This record gives sequence, structure tokens and C-alpha cells, in this order.
Amino acid sequence: MPLNTLPPFREDPRGLLRALFQVAVRRAQPLGAIGPWLPPPPRGRTLVLGAGKAAGAMAQALEALWPTQAPLSGLVVTRYGHVPPRPTGLARRIEVREAAHPVPDAAGAAAARELLALAGGLTADDLVICLVSGGGSALLSLPVPGLTLAQLQDIHARLLASGAAIGEMNCLRKHLSRTAGGRLALACAPAPVLTLAISDVPGDEVSVIASGPSVADASSCADALAVARRYRIALPDAVVRALQSGALETPKPGDARLAGQAVHLVATPGQSLQAAAEAARAAGLAAHVLSDAIEGEAREVAKVHAALAREVALRNAPFARPCVLLSGGETTVTLGAAAPQGAPARGGRAGEFCLALALALQGQPGVWALAADTDGIDGTQDKAGALLTPDTLGRAAALGLDARALLQRHDAYGFFEPLGDALLTGPTHTNVNDFRALLIA
Repeated sequence: MPLNTLPPFREDPRGLLRALFQVAVRRAQPLGAIGPWLPPPPRGRTLVLGAGKAAGAMAQALEALWPTQAPLSGLVVTRYGHVPPRPTGLARRIEVREAAHPVPDAAGAAAARELLALAGGLTADDLVICLVSGGGSALLSLPVPGLTLAQLQDIHARLLASGAAIGEMNCLRKHLSRTAGGRLALACAPAPVLTLAISDVPGDEVSVIASGPSVADASSCADALAVARRYRIALPDAVVRALQSGALETPKPGDARLAGQAVHLVATPGQSLQAAAEAARAAGLAAHVLSDAIEGEAREVAKVHAALAREVALRNAPFARPCVLLSGGETTVTLGAAAPQGAPARGGRAGEFCLALALALQGQPGVWALAADTDGIDGTQDKAGALLTPDTLGRAAALGLDARALLQRHDAYGFFEPLGDALLTGPTHTNVNDFRALLIA
């Protein structure tokens, strides 16, 4: 969609918000992002390794851009259903596997084992291009000695429900997987490793994206133990002892075995938010990027956004209306005793944000909103997110929907689906995490 063809916000506010989301996603597409960072082919062979929700699209982009006469092979792992359609005539040189996310499965463990095998026997004349994007922590999980896959799956599930920030979760996960925290890069030595990453984490810290399989890790075994204790994540005794002794330590910055590495962020949340802001401005609407690194409970973040939106709507401050407020980052949803036993938790951060925002705004006139995950999947649902209008609560009441009860049991899509306001996009084949847009007219 050209920047100057966004739907007019007064006639079609919902269409405008959808279009801004599409602009943000398009900015993070691998084909347009990785080209400037590709080096010339090496004297030896080029091996591509990687994992993440964008891995299939990143591999396809690399195949399209790499010289046809230069050797290219490899293996990447993406989420089930996230392999993009293949362009006609594009030769397949990189194998793409599918595995489970957000909790790892045997397919992901098998792929991780194969990646480590492929990395063996490389020379200094070869080149490894590591394609990294969000989701790789689960997709490329190979348990360390003393830990079974079932135990690792339980740890992932408990972390996801704990409310831990992504940096905390990945600190522990880095120390429990044989491919994470720079261990994949170690397996590639002495070949140089070029990491091309699409960021889905606040602050764009490459060692956190997909648990940093190809970069050094500054966190320690003691840090990992502290995370487990903070969130009451039970670990097998053998793993606790290995963490206490430092036996599961990851390679640190300055490690000579990782010399000659290069890392490039090819797409980030901030770039996508700025692209959406530029599109809005080109269409004559003021746009303000609040932050690309917002963390915290989704429902609490929603309250802050609602307070700001109401201030703009009622007092024309701190921003003049009409305007759109944009934000990103990675919020959390803590599943705990507040949710009734056995109640469904349908939806993820985006849906929970929108439902809490509706309750906080209480039908504030002139405020519309969209929140979505840029990978097209919010939590474990097939929805990307949800839309909010000034009459959302009124329409819900007419259908007998209890917004507070549904929020209490984390059932955002039990609320938005009957309203026709759940956002369905399908996998987008990229991932720069949360996207939120509030339109105040």
C-alpha cells in the first residue's frame, strides 16, 4: 500500500489502523531487509543455519539474493505453518524444517541436533550465515546433559505462564539448550559466522533474540539459577548442580573461539513503528512513537495507554488530536490463581491488552485501537490481535458478553470473536513483536 493511500481516518478508522499494521509488517519482511548486509561469497562454501518464525522467509530471501553460481546450503527451523509460499523458479538450496512454538517438541530437538552436525568440519575459508528471529528459543531447543526433552518442555511452559520478562526467560533457556547462548557459533569454529537477525526483543539485544545461538552470552549460570528461583521454576537436581558448578556456562564476550564474528540487525521493532508513523504523516495524520521497548503485564500497559488516550481526547494534551499513538515491545500475561481452574486462556498479549484497554477507556468517544503480534499469531491462537472501537463495550453488552469476567480468565478472543473484532492475518513470515496503534480523532 503506497504511503499516500491510507484510508481516511474519519471515514474508516478501522481500515486506517489495519493499514498501519500492514505497513509495519511490510517493513520487517526479510526480502527487503537482508540484501544490504550480505557479503561476497567466501573462498570455501557457505552454510546457512538458523531458527525463528521468520527463518523460512529469511532463507528464501537469501536464496533469491545469493549468486546462483556460488555454493549455498544449510538448514533452518521455523514454526509449523510458517513456511512462506515458494516463488516459481526459485531453486531450493536451504532446507526448511518445522517445529513447535512456544513449547519445544521432538522435531525441533532433532533439527537442532542436525544443525550442530552440519556445523562440524568447517574451515576458516568457509562462511556460516546464521539467520535468527524471534521464536528460535523454542524451535532450536536441544536439552543439555541431565535434562530430558519432557523436562525442558515443562520448564518452557512454566516460564511462559510466570510473567517473566523475555530477557529473564532467555537467560535460563540459554543455559539449558546445547545450541543457545553462543554454543551454535562454537560448533562452527574456525569458520567465521555472520549473524543476520530480526529483532523481537525490547532493546534489540542480539544475545536475547532466539536465545542468541550464534553470539556470545554475558549472562551466567548464577543468573540462570536466580531466574529459576525468582519464578519458582523447578529444575532437576542434576541441572541445579551443573548450574551451581558452572558446568553449563555459555561462551562469554571476548572468547577467542568466537573471533571474526559479525552481527547485523536487519529489521527491528523501532523501524517498523517508524515506518507506520511515516505512513500516517504522509496521509496527513500526526503520529507519535511512544516506545518500541514497552514491557510489563499487558493489562497494566493497557491502563497507561488508556490514560494517555483519554488525556489527548479530553484535553488535547500532551498531543494534539487528531493523532495516532504507536508503541511496541513485549508485554506479558501471567497465568495464575486469578484465572478460574480449568478456564480457557484464549489469546495472548495483544488480545489481553485490547480487552483491558476497552475496560479502561469505558467507551471514550473518538478513540480506536489495534494491537497485534507482527508474526500474525497472538499467543497460541490463530488470531494476530484485535480491534477496539468506541462502541466495543456497548456492542459486547448487547451480546451478553462480560468483559471483566473474560479478562479475569484471560479469554480475550471469547470477547472479540463474537464482535467480529478479532484480527486474522495468518502467518506474516516475520516477527518484530508487539504492534499497538491508538487513533484519537
